[in-house]
Amino acid sequence: MIQRRAVTTTLGVALIGLSGLVQAQQAQQAQEIYIPLVSKGFQHQFWQAVKSGAEQAAKDLKVKVSFEGPESESMVDKQIDMLSAALAKKPQAIGFAALDSQAAIPLLKKAQAAKIPVVAFDSGVDSDIPVTTTTTDNKAAAALAADKMAELIGKSGEVALVVHDQTSRTGVDRRDGFVNRIKSTYPNIKIVSVQYGGGDQLKSTEITKSILQASPNLKGIFGANEGSAIGVVNGVKEMKRSGKVVIIGYDSGKQQKNAIADGSMAGAITQNPVGMGYKTVEMAVKAIKGEKLPKVVDTGFFWYDKTNITDPKIAAVLYD
Repeated sequence: MIQRRAVTTTLGVALIGLSGLVQAQQAQQAQEIYIPLVSKGFQHQFWQAVKSGAEQAAKDLKVKVSFEGPESESMVDKQIDMLSAALAKKPQAIGFAALDSQAAIPLLKKAQAAKIPVVAFDSGVDSDIPVTTTTTDNKAAAALAADKMAELIGKSGEVALVVHDQTSRTGVDRRDGFVNRIKSTYPNIKIVSVQYGGGDQLKSTEITKSILQASPNLKGIFGANEGSAIGVVNGVKEMKRSGKVVIIGYDSGKQQKNAIADGSMAGAITQNPVGMGYKTVEMAVKAIKGEKLPKVVDTGFFWYDKTNITDPKIAAVLYD
């Protein structure tokens, strides 16, 4: 009798142990949804803000994310290596912001073949492989920047652009959005130069100085991302043209906000990077569950300058 009871007790303990093991395995499986995000860069405050949004979504949705990008937005090969390494970990989905809208397509085809949903963010690719793209309407945002520039220079004169690249979707769309609006709407404004600085402040500073030397009558410059815009501000200062050249930027960050506050930059377009990061992870989770997604998730943009920089609606999408 005692022996039978002992056996029953042992069996009960074993069953409880087995039940606990199953529950632990189920919990582990639930935690194993892993979504790497491969960004265009890591150095700008914009990307840090995207990262914070992604991490918040991961916390809310109880998934695991990683976030990485090359040191410079000109390092296409390094980004491709990062994408390859991320896919080798066999994640359930992946977020990708392409530096080159075509270079990554062979790897994205591999992801598609492995049934790993790709969510593009910030910058799309020339392919229908991504299940959705979370992004700013960069053409419309840059067109607004062109309207603001025209207004500030009296709708006539020479202007130039310093753009981060001509290979990413954001670089192309911001350039074209600005250029096309000027050409279609402001016949007395002439675009004298479009240069590319890789989003690097120092390179963009030197480019700005050379543009100013070549065009002494220049009235305005559009810097198409955070690094470009700060480079323009620094180049204008170094050439002692502050107050004579209207500068319009894109993105936010401490230096741009300071430049707007002290008047060296007229204003800028801000995106919603925290929202972009959050939506990228949210869409990836939905894709894993097989939910139908829109082709584009527009995360919005705003114009900000001295007059509205402290407005709660604007302050919420600015970042340091």
